[in-house]
Amino acid sequence: MGDLLSTGLSGLFAFRRALDVSSHNVANVATEGYSRQRVDLATRDAQPYGNGWVGNGVAATGVRRSYDDFLATQSRSSASTLEHLNLFADQAAKIDNLLADPKTGLSASMQSFVNAAQGVASSPGSSAARQVLLGEAHALTDRLQAFDARLRTLDSELGTRMTGEAATITSLAQNLARLNQEITAGLARTGQPPNDLLDQRDRLLDELAGHINVQSVTQPDGAVNVFVGSGQALVLNGASAVLEASQDPFDPERRVFTLRMGDGVADVTSRLTGGSLGGALDFRRDLLDPARNALGRIAIAVAESVNTQHRAGLDLRGNPGTDLFATGGVAALGNARNTGSAVLGVTRTDLAQLTGSDYVLGANAGGWSLVRQSDGATVALSGSGTAADPLRADGLAIVVNGSAQPGDRFLIRPTREAVADFRVLLSDPASIAAAAPIRAAADTGNTGSGRVSAGEVLDAADPQLRSTATITFLTPTSYSIDGGAPVAYTPGAAIDANGWRVKIDGSPAAGDRFTVSDNASGTGDNRNALALAGVFARPVLDGTTTSVNDSVARFIGANGVTTRQAQLNRDAQKLVHQQALDERQSVSGVNLDEEAANMMRFQQAYQAAAQLIQVANTLFDTLLAATRR
Repeated sequence: MGDLLSTGLSGLFAFRRALDVSSHNVANVATEGYSRQRVDLATRDAQPYGNGWVGNGVAATGVRRSYDDFLATQSRSSASTLEHLNLFADQAAKIDNLLADPKTGLSASMQSFVNAAQGVASSPGSSAARQVLLGEAHALTDRLQAFDARLRTLDSELGTRMTGEAATITSLAQNLARLNQEITAGLARTGQPPNDLLDQRDRLLDELAGHINVQSVTQPDGAVNVFVGSGQALVLNGASAVLEASQDPFDPERRVFTLRMGDGVADVTSRLTGGSLGGALDFRRDLLDPARNALGRIAIAVAESVNTQHRAGLDLRGNPGTDLFATGGVAALGNARNTGSAVLGVTRTDLAQLTGSDYVLGANAGGWSLVRQSDGATVALSGSGTAADPLRADGLAIVVNGSAQPGDRFLIRPTREAVADFRVLLSDPASIAAAAPIRAAADTGNTGSGRVSAGEVLDAADPQLRSTATITFLTPTSYSIDGGAPVAYTPGAAIDANGWRVKIDGSPAAGDRFTVSDNASGTGDNRNALALAGVFARPVLDGTTTSVNDSVARFIGANGVTTRQAQLNRDAQKLVHQQALDERQSVSGVNLDEEAANMMRFQQAYQAAAQLIQVANTLFDTLLAATRR
């Protein structure tokens, strides 16, 4: 029944509990992830009397966290996005700084080579100028290889980091599973949530979100299930999965990620998002791999453009020019799970059609399929795959040696390995082909006003290139070459023969002759050196619509734009994350002023309850004294 003593005692116990909880809040004001707690107070059941109900005091029904699951999930998600952008922006800046440096970057290195070629054009007989050109060729090679080595190092560092991330995620998952067991056991034993354990679990979830994007679902028994990727389970009640970094089946130096729980194993590499691990995977896929491929494509374009032009000239000894640069070949990697014996031989055949993408060639019952990795498109193939009839697509020729089984797959990297073996083939300055192999001249007895160009090479491999040819005008409007069929004359139009081209302007007279002959003695000729100086401005890529210079500018510009955008996104996300933290803290954080006010209020209530007990004691003593009389 209700009485003054029991009512006072209930208040004494309840407010003592409130003071304990408030002091716990104050003690943990600086504890990361701590959620403010409060005591739930409720009136005890009243006792009925004939003239009404009399209250029976107060009871502390439980201790609750000040916690909002929506705000916690929001801050966790924003933290995952921030860590993703942090890593992506930091790594992207390394590539941008490497390639875009105005003194040592890619454009500066190529311009130095062009300047040296112009120096040879100014003094084609100078051994010093030729030596400078060879030196700049070596410098360009060294810079390209330095860029490639740095990108390879970034790739290796990224692999090591991702392996560590996987181990950390696995450890956090194990700790979450352990806490799930402790929380469910505590809740089942007392019927009350173990608040401090819940805070520990939330801290682990927050830390996990910094490494990878997660989704969590709380069960009725208090356990939380955690999922990653597209719904793959990382933690289920008291069990946790293992995130393993294993060798890529195509490339042993690469890491892919599998999620193992019990006997189930799933490849989740392409599904992992958010956090520092997701940022590393996105950086590798979206920026690092394309940068390595693009650098290789530029090296191939540099080598083929320079070599083609150099072969069209004559060196200081009157010999035809040879290749100045060599590049690495195409990498064709078989999948470790292949069951056939097939090995690919892949060569580049058309620079204009060459892309910066990797490809996966797959064997099936109906033949072969080729998928471009950059956009996932299936590329049309021609040919049968034999040496006489290779498979052809996107500037590649693919020869299949051995027997493939349906399901076998091969990763083809057309450009990535080009820089590793990029090198200069010439060592003698006299071997620089600065002169053109032909020269054109008007006969001294010509009576017309026709003027002939010096001539340019169309096909350096033509066996008649350096043979003397005579253009004779039959009439002012027609000519023949070496007595051949008459050709209509158009002033300024190209005249092509024997792998060369000349143009004649003006008004030649009938009987006028123009001779195209060998230029073996033209040591002072600089026409091929001039052509070498301008070779990077010629459209040779993307179906002969893009020059090497344009490709370099686009490459560097695209990396710069991506880096800047990532930095802007990161800075914006910092504000978003801070706002999410502030909103969460406004609900869960400890306010010392509020706690001080609560402690004063609870202390006063406690003292008042103690006063009630003292009054009850005085009344009881008075009653006992009255009965003793």
